[in-house]
Amino acid sequence: MNSAILDRLQLGLVLLALSGMAWGDLVIRVTQGNDSPTKIAIAPIANAGAALTEDMARIIEADLQRSGLFALTPREDMLSYPTMVKDVYYRDWRLVGSEYLVVGNMTLMEDGRYAIDFSLLSVTAQKPVFRHRVTGSAEQIRDLSHLISDKVYREITGIPGIFSTRIAYVTATQVAERMIYRLHVADADGAREKLMLESAEPIMSPAWSPDAKELAYVSFETGRPAIFQQNLQTAERRQLTNFFGLNGAPAWSPDGTQLALVLSKDGNPEIYILNLPTMQFTRMTRHFSIDTEPTWMPDGENLLFTSDRGGTPQIYKLNIATKGTERLTFIGNYNARASLAPDGRTLAMVHREARLFHIASFDLLTGRLTQLTQTRLDESPTVAPNGAMLMYATKQGGRGVLAAVSLDAGVKYMLPARSGDVREPAWSPYVR
Repeated sequence: MNSAILDRLQLGLVLLALSGMAWGDLVIRVTQGNDSPTKIAIAPIANAGAALTEDMARIIEADLQRSGLFALTPREDMLSYPTMVKDVYYRDWRLVGSEYLVVGNMTLMEDGRYAIDFSLLSVTAQKPVFRHRVTGSAEQIRDLSHLISDKVYREITGIPGIFSTRIAYVTATQVAERMIYRLHVADADGAREKLMLESAEPIMSPAWSPDAKELAYVSFETGRPAIFQQNLQTAERRQLTNFFGLNGAPAWSPDGTQLALVLSKDGNPEIYILNLPTMQFTRMTRHFSIDTEPTWMPDGENLLFTSDRGGTPQIYKLNIATKGTERLTFIGNYNARASLAPDGRTLAMVHREARLFHIASFDLLTGRLTQLTQTRLDESPTVAPNGAMLMYATKQGGRGVLAAVSLDAGVKYMLPARSGDVREPAWSPYVR
């Protein structure tokens, strides 16, 4: 590989990782919601006298509020706090303007776990929409709350909820005269942040396994970029690559047995596939230009990747069996970092327009491109597993933050850290 190209690529990776990141918990701030949100009330959930540190109704409220599709009835405006369907007076909820109401109560079971029986009621129709039960330990109260949110969200919108999913992201903090890098995993709302790796060298490109039990990522801890695999439960790690040059952009296959990645060990950056059980590498592209940023299509038979083989960075499709390639994007002189929605049709990507980098969606069937963001230096889009939202990294007030936008651009919210910057988001699949 040309040494100048390698130096440029590695310097770019380092500069991206060094872009002022600092560690801090994420917070949520909705900046744009639906023009006609559904009005819903979440009555306080009776906790059977349990000394719980979490208010389940508040968690559900925050979930639905963050979606941008709901207007929540403030608790102080509620005329009563029913916990069962038989206690509901629909007139009270019509008076405060609620279209839907969630009520629930908690009971302690013989095995020491809790059962939460909850109902979604239509105030307009004056009848229950559904009744449901979730069970778990006191330590799982947030999980149970997110499950309730998912159930309510799906029933009203017809779209699966994503409140039980997780996100991975990279932060760094200045300590004396050096940077300390951290890889974190947290709930989709930024809560229960868990540190997975801390290093004095940059960490980049976290990618979730299909079962949401492992991450692959790039770490510079060996003195050059290398790809690692890490189990989120045990924290056990193994190094997958150690080649000279570029080792980057890992992406899991739909069945979890392979990783697509970028290596420059044979010259230019090329797309390879690593068979994880056998640790065998297969080269997929062979071109004098830079091929990078692979992502799998849902069928497991094709990859999307970024290449400048046409003169500017664009998105291409690669058939794994034949290794044939097809250019997909033609609008604009820069389209990169593809993230595909589960439907296999809607593509989120970084799109340059008027010298600014924005996040755009691209319909692979119709060829329609829609700009989703208006901020500057937007990067690293990652689509939620329900295909309705995507998260990305951007700048606000001179520092890096995470932001989310719906694929119809109707809902937006920010996830800034309490201090410093945060980058490289990756949205998990559904947690099994």
